[in-house]
Amino acid sequence: MRILAAKLSILLLMISALCANAKEPIQVLVMGDSFMTSNGSDDLAVPDLIERHLGAQVQSRAATGARFVYKLPITGALGLNISKQYRPGRWDWVVMNGGGNDLWLGCGCTRCKDRLNRLISPDGTRGYIPALVARARRSGAQVLYVGYLRSPGVGSPIEHCRAAGDALEARVAVMAKRDGGVSFVSLADMVPHGDRSFHAGDMIHPSAKGSQAATTRIVEAMMAVQ
Repeated sequence: MRILAAKLSILLLMISALCANAKEPIQVLVMGDSFMTSNGSDDLAVPDLIERHLGAQVQSRAATGARFVYKLPITGALGLNISKQYRPGRWDWVVMNGGGNDLWLGCGCTRCKDRLNRLISPDGTRGYIPALVARARRSGAQVLYVGYLRSPGVGSPIEHCRAAGDALEARVAVMAKRDGGVSFVSLADMVPHGDRSFHAGDMIHPSAKGSQAATTRIVEAMMAVQ
């Protein structure tokens, strides 16, 4: 019995040591617009997929229709103001997107210079986006900014937004290069011309396939930093 008790004690000590050395799941905050919420009813939205791929604890504050520039204060309470989606916490990663609705709904993706400058300056240092990224970085989190799918050129209402989207993301890429704790994931080359399968029926939002393909790039970028 003493031998059995001794072996049991050793086993318990080994289990305790393993538990002590086991890494806690990484903490991820997701922010943004409907790109992040699409396919959520099937648990196939980007935050759901990040959680499964990384075994992470993910909190999503993303909201359909969200943008950076809003005049009504109530939008913050509804989560529609991306800048107000941030919540303080011990985040390892803050994964965010945004700006598309500001350009598409705010200025129709035409004559958007002023709106674009309010979002992010050409050098990536000023505007709503750099301010939000800086706030997340002050918490010690790595920040990953995600770009948008591009239209495949077949009947999409956002086809004419390509140039505005390219300009926005070029500035975000400049911002990311200024800080080793910030990464930018572009999805601009992910959709083959004429391929509708990455988009939902509205040809704006990602399909389940689109969300999965985007998440693969996001997770790869996150793992490359670990």
